[in-house]
Amino acid sequence: MITLFGQSYPWTAPEVLLPAGAFLLLILVVLLTFRASRPNPLMLQEMAWLSKRVQGLAEGQERLAGGLTSVSEVQTHAQSAMLRLMESRLDEVQKGMIETLQGTSIRTARSLGDLHQRLETIDKAQANIEKLSGNVLSLQDILSNKQTRGAFGEIQLHDIVAKALPPDSYTMQATLTNGRRADCLVHLPKPPGPIVIDAKFPLEAYEALRRADSPRALQEAATAFKVAIRAHLRAIAEKYIVEGETAEGALMFLPSEAVYAELHANFPELVREGFSLRVWIVSPTTCMATLNTMRAVLKDARMKEQAGAIRKELAELSKDIDRLSERVGNLDRHFGQAARDIEEIRTSADKAGKRARRLDNFDFEEIESK
Repeated sequence: MITLFGQSYPWTAPEVLLPAGAFLLLILVVLLTFRASRPNPLMLQEMAWLSKRVQGLAEGQERLAGGLTSVSEVQTHAQSAMLRLMESRLDEVQKGMIETLQGTSIRTARSLGDLHQRLETIDKAQANIEKLSGNVLSLQDILSNKQTRGAFGEIQLHDIVAKALPPDSYTMQATLTNGRRADCLVHLPKPPGPIVIDAKFPLEAYEALRRADSPRALQEAATAFKVAIRAHLRAIAEKYIVEGETAEGALMFLPSEAVYAELHANFPELVREGFSLRVWIVSPTTCMATLNTMRAVLKDARMKEQAGAIRKELAELSKDIDRLSERVGNLDRHFGQAARDIEEIRTSADKAGKRARRLDNFDFEEIESK
């Protein structure tokens, strides 16, 4: 390596060989100038050798320049190929990244859409829960108030009765002759006669029984429950069993199957006491079954009421059938006479046709010639 003007070059670099060759030529010229007047064979040999060396250096410089040119071209081609390869790889990587980003974007959009739908579903469910909570609170408010609880029982009873009986077979809020107003009066025929259904059940005693959290509280609540039920059974028997106007019994409607099950499971003496007072306790399910039985009774009674009209209509129908049979016989005779008349008409037509053919074949020329 050699350093020229602050930059390092190898000994075979053109930047080094060219100045060296020029320097050697300068020395040769100087030697020739000083010894031109006294030629020396040795000098001549040295000059020839120097000339060859200079020529060899020039040829080496040319070969080196050609080699450097080839190396530069190869390096240029290699750099171009490398750039093209890198550009191709970069394009592939960029394309893959774009496709990956697009797929990720689509999946993200779908996930966001699904998440939005789930959030909407959750919002709707939350709204339904809030609505149901409001309805439950409203139902609690209704059941906590005696008047509204009675109205709730009456509405439930009305729905059951409306589904089981025809509209003209019952009356809601019917007033009896004793001035008492019944929640529902079913117009059954006598016997047994119209029967009252009461829907005002004392739910406070049952709620206290459910809230009891100790044996003593449970016993006190059970006692209060028995007292309330007995009082209500006697009130129904006194108010809604009117001799000569209603049936000899009435129904106490319970708006809850749980209360009905509690009575029959733990307080059977109350059920038996109701039987003795001719007040029968019914739940929504048993009330529907009882009303369906009443419907069959009403249907049978109405059929009996209409039995006379049915017999009358059957008699008239029998007369109509007799008249129809007589008229069919007359029509048959008319048809027979018409058939005979048609047959006689056909016979007369045949005879007239035969006479017409004989007249057509008669030879009038023979008569004129005679």
